[in-house]
Order: sequence, then C-alpha cells, then structure tokens
Amino acid sequence: MKHSRTLWIPVLAATLLAGCLGKKKAAPIAGTSAEPDKVLFAKATEDIKHGRYTVGRLGLQTLINTYPDSEYLAKAKLGIGDSYYKEGGMAGLKQSIVEYKDFITFFPFLDEAAYAQMQIAMGHYRQMEKPDRDHSEVVQAEAEFQTFLEKYPNSPLVPQAEQHLRETQEVIAEGNFRVANFYYIRNGYKAAGARLIELTNRYPLYSEADKANWMLGQIYEKSEHNELAAQYYARIVKEYPFSSMAGDAKAKLTKFGTPVPQPDPTAVARMQKEQDAAHNRPNILLRSMGVLKNGPDVSMSAHSGPPTMTPASETGDETLSFGGPSTLGMIGGTGAGNTATVETVTPGTRSPTEQPAANTTDPIRSPSDGSASPPGTAGTSDPSAAQPANSTTPAAPADKSQESTSKKKKGIHKIIPF
Repeated sequence: MKHSRTLWIPVLAATLLAGCLGKKKAAPIAGTSAEPDKVLFAKATEDIKHGRYTVGRLGLQTLINTYPDSEYLAKAKLGIGDSYYKEGGMAGLKQSIVEYKDFITFFPFLDEAAYAQMQIAMGHYRQMEKPDRDHSEVVQAEAEFQTFLEKYPNSPLVPQAEQHLRETQEVIAEGNFRVANFYYIRNGYKAAGARLIELTNRYPLYSEADKANWMLGQIYEKSEHNELAAQYYARIVKEYPFSSMAGDAKAKLTKFGTPVPQPDPTAVARMQKEQDAAHNRPNILLRSMGVLKNGPDVSMSAHSGPPTMTPASETGDETLSFGGPSTLGMIGGTGAGNTATVETVTPGTRSPTEQPAANTTDPIRSPSDGSASPPGTAGTSDPSAAQPANSTTPAAPADKSQESTSKKKKGIHKIIPF
C-alpha cells in the first residue's frame, strides 16, 4: 500500500504540470493581461512608422478605451500626439499640440512629460511665419520653450530648447526691428524709439542689436540729449566689442567727453563663439533663396548666451508720450509741445497722458508684426501732436486720395523739425 502511494504522487504531479503547460501553449494571448494591449500597441506603432497615421491612431485609441489599466496607456497617449506631429501640416501640428497637452495633464510626473512639453513648443515652432508676417505662432513658441526650460532644467533636451528659443527670439526681434527702421528712416523717432528701446532691452542676442543701439544713440543725439545717447554708444562698446560700429561708438563717446568703457569679458567670449559659428552659416546667396521657403530664416540667430526668459506679458509696453518731465529722455527736439517722454504701460490699459482719438492711428499702438505699415493718417506722425488734448472737435476723416501722393508727403508735419 505504501509503495503504490509513492508511485501515485509523481504521476499526479506530472499530469498537472503537463496540463498547465498545455494550457499556456494553447492560449498565448490570454496568458497575461498585458499581452493583448502589447499586440495592439506594437501593431499601431508599426502603422505609424510606415505612414499609416489614421490606422495607427485607431489602434492606439482602441487600446486606451479597451485596456484603461494597461502599462502601455501612457505610451499610447503619447504615440497619438507623435502621429499627428509626424503627419504635419497646420491641422496635424495643431492637433498634436492638443494631444501633448492632454498627456501632460494626465501624466505630469512621468519622464516623458518633458518630451511632450518640448513637442508642444516644436509644434508652434514649425508653424512660425517670416518676420514681416503674423507673429502669433512665434510668440507661442517662445512662451512654450521658456516653460520647458523653467519646468525641466535637467532634461537632456535643454540645449536644443535653448537654441530654438534663441531662434524664435531672433524672428520676433527682426520683425520689430523692421517696423522701427521703417519709422526711423522717415524721421518718425517717437514710434521708432519705443520699439528700439524694447528690442534692445528684451533681445540683447539679436543679430542686429548693435545697430538698434546705434539708432537709439542717433535719435537722442539729434534731439541734443548727448548724455542719453552716450549710454547706447557705451553699450555697443561694452556688450558688442566686435561690432563694426564699435569704433564709431568710441569716437562719439570721446566727442561727448564720456569715459569709454572696457569690453565685457563675457561679451567678448560670446562674440568670439559667434564668429566661430559664422563659418557654418550659409552665404548671402543661399540665404536669399530662403524667400522661397514658408518658414523664417534663422541662420543669423545667436548660438551662445542665455536667451531671454522673461515672458513678454510681464515686460509691459514702453511707449513715448508728449509733454511731462523727461524720464528716459526727450525724443524730438526742444520746441514747445515737441518733447517726448517714455512711459511703461501695462498691455490693455491706457496711459495717463493718452487721449482717445477718432479716425486716427497712433504709430506706437500700431501692430508690430513686421507689416511695416505707415500710420493711418498721412498728414501727421502722431495724432496727439495733430490736435490739442483738450480739444472737443472730432478729428477729420482721412482723405484717402492724398495718402499715396508723394509730393504732399514732403509737407507733412514731423515730430522733430530737423
């Protein structure tokens, strides 16, 4: 009896083991709960890899809806965003931004959240227009890259984000510089000065920042405020020592009797790196071919130096207004009613010295999207100078028949009668 029991136990164990092995081989998908969603994820990923974006997204969405506890849930959600980003086009990029933001909302603590934030910024970056066109996407890209650098300072994607941020700020600064230059060459120093002040303070890495500082120095010098002009000439010598204008700036400081500052060692090192990077930039001929591209030319962007991290909404809107004490200097000569001061006005609010005017356009308030459109009325450079602030007489409507007559533009009233 004891001998038969000893033989029975091994036989039973072998039978159970064979049954278990046979069951696993017969149903491979039902072996674990992760296997069916793994199959779905692999199939969808392969579809997206080969450009079958719609089919791939359908597979990933099926995985999310059918297996809410799957270990592939986060990867599937991120994969949907990647599929829209790879598909491209305005519709695809906009939808990818939505998907990446959803991913961060549901999985904010995963390592992939940094990648999703980077992709949000890149979605706007790929939709950027040229400097003389709409700035909405490039401004969004700037904000999203700044968000990435603030939230994920230890990410391996930081160098890439910093460079893209420099490029977006180059495009924004270039658009503002073109508008400022439009007014500057027409002696509209009030409109030009406000934009140049904001540009030089906010975007010191801009490729034409030295020229912008020189223009500000010229504006103040022409209005006989040499002490303020010297500040901008000194900035060229100190912060842009390799600039072609540094020699002229030193001569101006010597003429004013102002001490010539020494170049900042940090600025010297940065500009040396820029000169080294210039060898890899395309020549003028290749850059001129960029007009055939949809996106902006960012080849002149800085490759070193910390980009601006202050959000644009927190900098305020620097404007120039007539009358009152001089805070940042007077632009526009010394005649009565011809002085101009600088005020910082929060966007959406009205300056204390600003008076509402009908049928006129203040060049300071005109869009700075690079369109370089002249003020709305052809007979005056600023509406507040054309009519007293306490006047109750409504402004006369503009005569469009006179706007394009070059002979009549010669007699327009300028802010600075040079």
